Amino acid sequence: MTILDRYIIKKILSTFFYVVLILVAIITVIDLTEKIDKFSVNNLSTTQVLGYYGDFIPWIAGLISPITVFISIVYVTSRMAAHTEIIAILSSGVSFKRLLVPYFVAALIIGSLSFYLNGWVIPKSNQERLVFEMQYFKKNNLYSRANIHMQIEPNVYLFIQNYNNQSNTGYQFSLERFRENRLVEKLSAENIQWDTLKHKWTLRIWKRKLVDSIFQVRPTSFVAKFGTSGYELDTMLSISPKDFEANDRGYDGMTIDELNNHIRKMRFRGSTGVEIYEVEKHIRFATPFTIFVLVFMGVIVSSKKSRGGTGFQIALGFMLSFVFILFFTMTRTFAEAGSLPPFLAAWLPNSVFTIISLGMYKYVPR
Repeated sequence: MTILDRYIIKKILSTFFYVVLILVAIITVIDLTEKIDKFSVNNLSTTQVLGYYGDFIPWIAGLISPITVFISIVYVTSRMAAHTEIIAILSSGVSFKRLLVPYFVAALIIGSLSFYLNGWVIPKSNQERLVFEMQYFKKNNLYSRANIHMQIEPNVYLFIQNYNNQSNTGYQFSLERFRENRLVEKLSAENIQWDTLKHKWTLRIWKRKLVDSIFQVRPTSFVAKFGTSGYELDTMLSISPKDFEANDRGYDGMTIDELNNHIRKMRFRGSTGVEIYEVEKHIRFATPFTIFVLVFMGVIVSSKKSRGGTGFQIALGFMLSFVFILFFTMTRTFAEAGSLPPFLAAWLPNSVFTIISLGMYKYVPR
């Protein structure tokens, strides 16, 4: 690695962390302004607020890292071009491809750090942030979920019409067991509530029917012992209140390993909304490559000396950032709605902007 490589890498990294610091500070001040009333209403201490932003800041920094890389590259390269450093480097016999090497080394450093932090470190702090927001900002959302359908065991399906996340109580509960696509057992209740002492679910005003066919009831030892209905019954269902949590952006608190496990569990249970978690998983793997694509595009956009100074190139960089964010948001929205495969949604922006960058590369002065 030459002195020139180290010079460029140092400028990129220092500018990147500076831009992250500035943007995070601005976003934090705006967020604090919006939430100051909620902090006052809940009588939160300064320590609690600082603890919340201790978890909030790393999350925001990880979220904006690809765009801040692009802005940093455009700024550093346009400044070098304005000072004729790019021209001097190319005139000395260094090819444009060779010039890209320190940029890609810096992208590798930032991308690796981003992948590790967003994949395993930041989700751990997000767990506390999500709990804080649920406790103080969204505590009035009584019915967190409605019309819950899930498979809890092979051929065993659960339905709850409404679930209250404050009291851990579900209403209009039913549990159906099938064998060879035929209903053989049905258990229903007016409500089901989690007993925190017994760590069991308690059914109230319940009925149970076991059938050979949809019309013929068959007696069992359970029916002989408990009857076919009753007021209260303890159960050993293989679910817990955590399975009914409905946190917004709950995937933010999951590591990549936890995302994989959660996706497998949701697919087994036949739960809706699994696309949201699949998109998030693919995005975490695609983000390091996004950084490489944006670095490549940033160098191409800003390596040519502009008569109007660096202002136009920086403005162009912001415009391309906006287009990328808009395109990325659209593909993610379509994937979460089930209109686009999650893998395609995560990688399509990278693919499209790579093609655009390669097209622009042909016209870069060498």
